[in-house]
Amino acid sequence: MPIVVIKRDGSRQSFDRVKLINSMVRACDKRQVSLADIEGIADSIELEVQNSLEREVPSTRIGELVMKRLKSVDEVAYVRFASVYRQFKDISTFMEELNKLLMEK
Repeated sequence: MPIVVIKRDGSRQSFDRVKLINSMVRACDKRQVSLADIEGIADSIELEVQNSLEREVPSTRIGELVMKRLKSVDEVAYVRFASVYRQFKDISTFMEELNKLLMEK
């Protein structure tokens, strides 16, 4: 059964693995993260979503799964992805995210 992603605006789209991979490739640009690593992350996210047995998944859930996995692979890629995903409005919200990352170390 296909997985439907519920976007922030309420619209629905079919789960698109290529779109997921492309978003991570952009976040990992010029970083030491291989395409195989990115594809592995996409595999694990797709499997987790399929195993949840939910046919409709909010895009926010997928975004959180991406951030969780990128954080363990490359912190710079994580921050890049988070800055787009969380739509940082200004430098202070960006700094809050960096401080959270530093506190976890």
